[in-house]
Amino acid sequence: MTRSGRLFYGWVITAVCVVVYFFTNGLAVFVPQNLFPRYMETFGATPAQVSPMVAITFAVAGVLAPFVGAAIDRFGVVRVIRTGLLVLGATFAVYPLAQSLTQLYVLHVGVGLGLIFGGLMPNVVLLSRWFTARRGTVVGILVAGSSLAGAILPVAISPLVNDPAWGWRYGLGALAIAFWVLAVLPAFRLLKESPAAVGQYPDGADAPPAGEEDGARDGVPFATALRTRTFWCLAIGSACLWFATQAMTSQVTIFFEQEGGLVPASATALYSLLMGCSVAGKFLFGAVSDRFAKRRVMLVTSITLLAGCLLLFSRGPEGLALTGDPLRLRLFAIVFGLGFGGCFTLIQLVAVESFGQRELGRILGVVTAVDTFGGVVGTLLGGQLRTATGDYFLPFGIVTLVAAFAVINVTLIRPVAAARAAAGATAG
Repeated sequence: MTRSGRLFYGWVITAVCVVVYFFTNGLAVFVPQNLFPRYMETFGATPAQVSPMVAITFAVAGVLAPFVGAAIDRFGVVRVIRTGLLVLGATFAVYPLAQSLTQLYVLHVGVGLGLIFGGLMPNVVLLSRWFTARRGTVVGILVAGSSLAGAILPVAISPLVNDPAWGWRYGLGALAIAFWVLAVLPAFRLLKESPAAVGQYPDGADAPPAGEEDGARDGVPFATALRTRTFWCLAIGSACLWFATQAMTSQVTIFFEQEGGLVPASATALYSLLMGCSVAGKFLFGAVSDRFAKRRVMLVTSITLLAGCLLLFSRGPEGLALTGDPLRLRLFAIVFGLGFGGCFTLIQLVAVESFGQRELGRILGVVTAVDTFGGVVGTLLGGQLRTATGDYFLPFGIVTLVAAFAVINVTLIRPVAAARAAAGATAG
């Protein structure tokens, strides 16, 4: 509530954004990659052949990210989100009809288009306009929605997917209907561009934040940001984190089933545990970042992710190998999930802390393009190396090394002086 007793409309915006992102990221990324084993069965494919689906999604999103960032600054973020939702809704309406991997590859072009227009970047920009003091918390809530989707949606459709009488097509068809009802319709009816659209101020305050009385947004110009070390350390570090998280999450269900010895239902449950811990990591580290410097919290999350990767390896009689111990696999899912969730949240928040909101759309657009291509390479390389070598020892070893390089980059991030006040950063 605001001091005048009115409901702060920013919480309505938050609720809609969370539901939107729950479905956009869930349908675009987590559900398809969790269904990789089923696609392999349906089309007689290898891990290397199914992995390009999510890689195509990320590649399209990465190429378009700078243009979408510019469109946000020019045309408004709400229009951009609605455009993405329409594209994604249309794509998943026909997705269950695909009869070949080639058709799925084509459909994932549309998935990538819908994801970058209606996914993380525009939703973060929108919430950053509605919240300042609570920005870390609400962005943490937002990104927790995607991991919640990863934890809930595969399990929700599992009875359909694993029933020979139904299968994955019916599971995805059910999710497509839910997407239109629960995400598209609320976005068109309830989203507003900024607090000014309903006569309010960020955080429900009775006055605009200092320095924004004239409606201007402070921060670093895009051209200036490009010339800073912080920009490129953030972009490269984020790309490494995306490489690690996407290489792992796109392949880990196959690993659980084919090398970990788990039955499909148990593999899905362990994947959901990882995603559930990611939910906790996103909310926890997002809230913590409201009290401590966001770049330092990001360093903690990056180290946590690296620790999760290391848990997959154990030393046996023949030397270092991937673990098959069920308890160790659960511990991996918990630690990696926490680090994954925290890193995902802090990338966006560190960008705002470092550069402010003046041209946040363009800055996030380029950062998103770079880190998305990290995800593309991770997804493709993981599947290709597994097919070439016969197991996941080399792919997951490379993931661990890349995660370590991400930690090094994150240690070099510093807020740009002109953005410190505008970013809403706390001391430290």
